[in-house]
Amino acid sequence: MGKALIVYASRAGETKKIAELIGEGIRIHGAEASVANVSDIKKVEDLSGFDAYVFGSATYHGEMMQGMKTMLFLAEKTGLDGKVGGSFGAYGWSGEAPGRIFDTMKNVLKMDMVSGPLMLKSALLGGGIEMAQGYGKDIAKKLG
Repeated sequence: MGKALIVYASRAGETKKIAELIGEGIRIHGAEASVANVSDIKKVEDLSGFDAYVFGSATYHGEMMQGMKTMLFLAEKTGLDGKVGGSFGAYGWSGEAPGRIFDTMKNVLKMDMVSGPLMLKSALLGGGIEMAQGYGKDIAKKLG
């Protein structure tokens, strides 16, 4: 099976928890998964060598976090066309970030996306653990 990179931008730690659970779901279903904070992605080479990419950000004041915006511009130079992709994020009120990341990955980066973004208020509320691990399973399935 393939290798997935999960990159998150988190304010209060919820998006990080979701990223880790998605990684667990990918691993449970036989693929490799690496989880990275967006601040660790500084150059194109940091995004190279993976078969799937899952990007996530908390929604803050109706927007994705600045680090994720910057990383998406870097991803545009990486050549992710046709790669498996997914997006996720934690939110308090509105939750726009995961959808905006998803749309960027699908329409600008031309990635092969799983069905819709994963949006959770918390990884620990309302079945969040199962949903995040299930999203990881969907990524692993798409990898083959």
